[in-house]
Amino acid sequence: MAETVEPIGEARGAGARAAALQARDPTGTRDGDAGDYLVRAVAGDGLVRAFACRTTRLVDEARRRHDTWPTATAALGRVLTATALLAAQLKDDASVTVRVTGSGPLGAILVVGEPDGTVRGYVRNPHVDLPLRPDGKLDVGGAVGLPGFLHVTRDLGLGTPYTGSVPLVSGEIGDDVTAFLVQSDQTPSVVGVGVLVNPAGDVRAAGGFMLQLLPGHPGHWAERLEDNLRQLQGISRLIDAGLTPQAMVERGLAGLGPRILDRQPLAFRCRCSRERVERALVSLGPEELETMLREDRGAELRCHFCGTTYRVSEDELDALLALARQGRGGAGA
Repeated sequence: MAETVEPIGEARGAGARAAALQARDPTGTRDGDAGDYLVRAVAGDGLVRAFACRTTRLVDEARRRHDTWPTATAALGRVLTATALLAAQLKDDASVTVRVTGSGPLGAILVVGEPDGTVRGYVRNPHVDLPLRPDGKLDVGGAVGLPGFLHVTRDLGLGTPYTGSVPLVSGEIGDDVTAFLVQSDQTPSVVGVGVLVNPAGDVRAAGGFMLQLLPGHPGHWAERLEDNLRQLQGISRLIDAGLTPQAMVERGLAGLGPRILDRQPLAFRCRCSRERVERALVSLGPEELETMLREDRGAELRCHFCGTTYRVSEDELDALLALARQGRGGAGA
């Protein structure tokens, strides 16, 4: 097993189960729920905010869809987790796109997150698995490669997305997102993300946290948070042991009066659909569709984000050609 972490029923039945879990574990470090979710929290009269999440299932779903090998799984999983944390800051109809462009064998990693808790993304070269580092951890930094850049684009639905970029610090992702938040957003922050991969290649545990100090905080709070963060070293192993996002927040903000605001499910989910594929084909125009019919007698398109393959038969493509000739801009319900 190799670990990859970044430092720094009915209502009555459900209630009974929750009470039983709390009775077995009054500290709240386990919640008996294997699902992925994120919590938002504040502390220190609102001058500190925190986000923490478990992403085990969604990272493993990405691994399955893209057939990633262990080091690629860890790298993509870290970016998926970091993007979910960044997206939690957004309001409805917004999105954030994180693009990592290192010089290593993975090539580019691209992930999109939305405030509804959905993320999707891919790594250009999924079949990358480097030898373990001397400390026994997966070599994500080597697979990403320096030099390189981290690009973060926030589309707030106002017409002009904002993109900020910073050079990669380590390629380990958590360090790099931290650097982006400090340099580009000018917000004192720390981001920790981790993915634990089983020997068989599937994801055993994944998740992360983001802590931020807002303007007006006392200077000594930074030291307190640094002390607290020592309790979150090896985040993926802590998640594997049962540490919940709520407990991550409580440890990270200990002594500052943390208050959980809400909890949100997370999932790997793509926006692609057959209707979108059909509209894309129609938009190519009659000449291109005629060539496809003549040479390929159909079409096959694969979504980069989720790996879904859409096959369009000769008869279906002929019907789309008819729509293109009519000058219609779309197809499907």
